[in-house]
Amino acid sequence: MDIVVKGRKTEVPERFRKHVAEKLKLEKIQKLDGKVISLDVEVSKEPNPRQADRSDRVEITLRSRGPVIRAEAAASDPYAALDLAAEKLEARLRRQHDKRFSRRGARRLTAAEVPDHVPGAATLNGNGHAVREEEPDAVPTKKIGSLEVKGEGPLVVREKTHVASPMTLDQALYEMELVGHDFYLFIDSETKEPSVVYRRHAYDYGVIHLSTDPMVAQAQPPAAGGTLGG
Repeated sequence: MDIVVKGRKTEVPERFRKHVAEKLKLEKIQKLDGKVISLDVEVSKEPNPRQADRSDRVEITLRSRGPVIRAEAAASDPYAALDLAAEKLEARLRRQHDKRFSRRGARRLTAAEVPDHVPGAATLNGNGHAVREEEPDAVPTKKIGSLEVKGEGPLVVREKTHVASPMTLDQALYEMELVGHDFYLFIDSETKEPSVVYRRHAYDYGVIHLSTDPMVAQAQPPAAGGTLGG
């Protein structure tokens, strides 16, 4: 496998190509992912003088039999940008490698071990029937954010609100690969509805679209004070 280095609206000097070969060690990459098919490095330049500190951008794209891995960085010169992008690529490769290793190393639990490892699992008696535990008469209830929680938990609630611009499905897939996540929530530019793209086990992608049920919407009581808008 060779490393393909190309420039987008800019020339790539031979010195930089040699630096790429020295920085991206193929032996090390293939050790983390033995199914690598191609490795592309694209260099581009930002013409805006106000962004001189981020004028050079390097994007590394690694394709294998698994998901595509991308790493991108910008700096004041292409060499510094390459160093930053290479660090991101190695971190994502290690994360994928560790995930695969942990799945292979996992073993199946016996029926007797399940209650010790799975919270809320039923305990079996000698005949193989579930043993019901007596529920307490009064279970304490508490409010965590907008949720009502019974008992002591444990429960960790983390709420986030993001401002999102509508985008196409292709843009959402690109953003998901760019951040290195297994899913990405976005607003579909065609339907203006929230949607989710996600990575499937067979190394392809899926998408979930949400839409409002018209029957449920009609059943909702009107808000106090009337409707908003013109």
